[in-house]
Amino acid sequence: MSKYTPVIGLEVHVELKTNSKMFCSCSADYFGQKPNTHTCPVCLGLPGALPVPNKKAIEWCVMIGLALNCDIPLFSKFDRKNYFYPDLSKGYQISQYDKPFCQKGFIELSNGKKIGITRVHMEEDTGKLIHEGNSSLIDFNRSGVPLVEIVTEPDFQTAEEVKEYLQKLQQIVRYLGVSNADMEKGEMRLEPNISLRELKTQNSKLKTELPSYKVEVKNINSFGFVGKAIEYEIKRQQEILEKGQTPIQETRGFVEKNSSTVSQRVKEEASDYRYFPEPDIPPIRWTNEDLATIECLIPELPFYKLFRFQSGYGLSVYDSEILTKTRDLADYFEEAMTIGRKHELTAKQIANYIINKKIDINIILPAKLIEEIIKTTKKTDVNEEKLAKIIEKVINENQNAVQDYKKGKETVIMFLVGRVMRQFKEKIDAERIKAVLTAKLK
Repeated sequence: MSKYTPVIGLEVHVELKTNSKMFCSCSADYFGQKPNTHTCPVCLGLPGALPVPNKKAIEWCVMIGLALNCDIPLFSKFDRKNYFYPDLSKGYQISQYDKPFCQKGFIELSNGKKIGITRVHMEEDTGKLIHEGNSSLIDFNRSGVPLVEIVTEPDFQTAEEVKEYLQKLQQIVRYLGVSNADMEKGEMRLEPNISLRELKTQNSKLKTELPSYKVEVKNINSFGFVGKAIEYEIKRQQEILEKGQTPIQETRGFVEKNSSTVSQRVKEEASDYRYFPEPDIPPIRWTNEDLATIECLIPELPFYKLFRFQSGYGLSVYDSEILTKTRDLADYFEEAMTIGRKHELTAKQIANYIINKKIDINIILPAKLIEEIIKTTKKTDVNEEKLAKIIEKVINENQNAVQDYKKGKETVIMFLVGRVMRQFKEKIDAERIKAVLTAKLK
């Protein structure tokens, strides 16, 4: 058993799908476009260009915060985060430092553990470096796209907890309709902070203080890769600690081909960024009425919908989790239910058909789905004489099963029911067959 316990926090960047960028009118639909065609003096950082905040992006950031159970301060402001990097054309990023839009929230995991959310703040995305041979090129189409950063407390202890949190977070922002959170397109980027804490002091008391260092792994685009990065770092850091050394506080990158991490640079402190209030954007002041208006835009969230599908429709946890995985699928099921009730179909019948048949909800409309279910569940009246002959035949051909049933193995009756139903091309009532068989075998 290891004498260390992992201390893990997360920073997640989510691109918002607004029509325009964060501080200019350039199109934010940059993915797959010709490089440097969605730019202007503002997002290129040219002298004299002034930023104008995107109201929709700010409201969406607050929506995310409310959905994550955050407090929303009535006063917020933007700040300049100063650092030099080639993909940051003006030498600073407009972000938020000490007055974020949202703070002190949480997401609850399936085991009841609450992962604290320190802050949810708004910033602009950077450009993208493209490495070709010995050259590095810069595409500024992404520069200035609205970016929400969601920072947790160091509350995770396992990669499994991290994965569940990320899946819930992705589901929430998709339900809100503010981001597609497509990791392959870089719309959701994951950065775990990992360190190890010795379990006990020399006096056998449990340690509770945070380690004196942390290692950040940057820009991971897969839940699986996050898990592998965390597992690699736990092993690497443990080996260093067991030598009596302390891991370097640094930023590392994830190497997909061998699931390892490599050093990129010594990790900066907040003071290294020389934050100061953004002089070109006035502070943001909310009223309680403003926040109430934004809160009204939030749809029913996955957790509540999952509970309602179980309590209201009587569905199992398994079925409810599948049907509420996306907002579109949940809405599709409920529309089908509205139509299905008129035909006395149950929620279980509709749920089973959607799940088992893997229905493409973009092709089959709910009304057509109900037609198909009615057709498949419609039972044909059976000619009693024909049924009696077939049952007699099945009994004669399956004497071992008959004897097992007579000895008390009552479940065998369903085997015989299945044998009878195979003799009919049309769909017939299994309960009717079971009743006749039971009476015959007494």
